[in-house]
Amino acid sequence: MEDEKLSYEKVAKAQKRLKIGAKQVQKAIKHGEALEVVIASDADRHVTDKIVNVANDYQIPVLEVDSMKELGQASGIDVSAATVAIIE
Repeated sequence: MEDEKLSYEKVAKAQKRLKIGAKQVQKAIKHGEALEVVIASDADRHVTDKIVNVANDYQIPVLEVDSMKELGQASGIDVSAATVAIIE
């Protein structure tokens, strides 16, 4: 697993190229737009397991961070985020 701090920084740098939330991330993966997926380990496994499975099916790398709150902040939003996709 990639260093967590680097994952947050990667998300922060890609703010203009993000899809945020489970439905948007899933669409981005299925449409071939997602380069990487980041999930928060404190998110509901019911949500993130689906994303991880779809990402694995499409051979998209999945990075894990520990905080939904920090992932949301890194994404430039005022709420927590369970998952984001960095798109092309």
